[in-house]
Amino acid sequence: MKVADFDFELPPERIAQTPIEPRDASRLMVLHRDSGELEHRIFRDLPRYLRAGDALVLNDTRVIPARLIGEREGTGGRVEVLLLHPTGPDTWETLVRPGRKARPGQRLLFGGGRLRAEVQGLTPAGGRAVRFTYEGRFEDVLEELGRVPLPPYIRTELEDPGRYQTVYARDPGSAAAPTAGLHFTPRLLEEIAGLGVEIVYLTLHVGLGTFRPVQVEDVEEHVMHAEYYRVTEEAAARLNAARARGGRIIPVGTTALRTLETVADEAGVIRPGSGWTDIFIYPGYRFKATDALVTNFHLPRSTLLMLVSALAGRERILAAYREAVRLGYRFFSFGDAMLIL
Repeated sequence: MKVADFDFELPPERIAQTPIEPRDASRLMVLHRDSGELEHRIFRDLPRYLRAGDALVLNDTRVIPARLIGEREGTGGRVEVLLLHPTGPDTWETLVRPGRKARPGQRLLFGGGRLRAEVQGLTPAGGRAVRFTYEGRFEDVLEELGRVPLPPYIRTELEDPGRYQTVYARDPGSAAAPTAGLHFTPRLLEEIAGLGVEIVYLTLHVGLGTFRPVQVEDVEEHVMHAEYYRVTEEAAARLNAARARGGRIIPVGTTALRTLETVADEAGVIRPGSGWTDIFIYPGYRFKATDALVTNFHLPRSTLLMLVSALAGRERILAAYREAVRLGYRFFSFGDAMLIL
């Protein structure tokens, strides 16, 4: 299976640069897998496709101000560091730009020296291991000096950084938002709960594994970068109870789906736990715990596009994407949504 099989033409003007207001005013394409039928709705219409007993699964991770802009000590050259995840006391796996000048031993300064760092070495994924020194609490320093990281295809400054957080974000640790959840409002969640739908939270801290480009020709050769997840005993019990009652398990976003598929056994039973997942889902995968999916429209040739193709079929997904382009749907993080039933 070739990565080129997951390519499609996307005009640059279809890439959303700013979020829609209100959140639930985004468009919603509904894809019925059994018939191939497409419906075109507004996201706030989502409840009409849900029923009592279903479980809607949300990733409650919170994006940290993981983007640091500073300079290289000695030269004053500009440097940008993206924090991915901590690997030890004051040590993080990061992405550094320009990477060729971030050699081991290079010292970096942020905020005029309020925060200092030293490159410790290269990581297997091509990033940098960085150790920080500072006074006070690292979280407070990061809040002061860091910025919410936006994907590189968004070139418009975000007026309200809170719009790159879900309304239910509560567990800090992500370098990127679980963007399918950006469409929900508190009122919409209340309406869904009022239908008798279980709303269940789990955590996956979004890192390099979610947005790392695929740089191989054969899909099977791509290796996902591990990301940290947590599923509580309560969440697992509620999901298993919903399944036992005949309800559907509907993750919101590919991160929630990947977490569910990581912790489910072959019978579809959800096991509580925490750890690191590098699960890579592409066509041919047999889903164990996923009955439907709420997601956004994804990058060409990306692992996310491969995942939704595994769920709905590559040809069907690419046909739906072509229709989305034709009808002016907005793509990627701040774009519109798709419900795959």
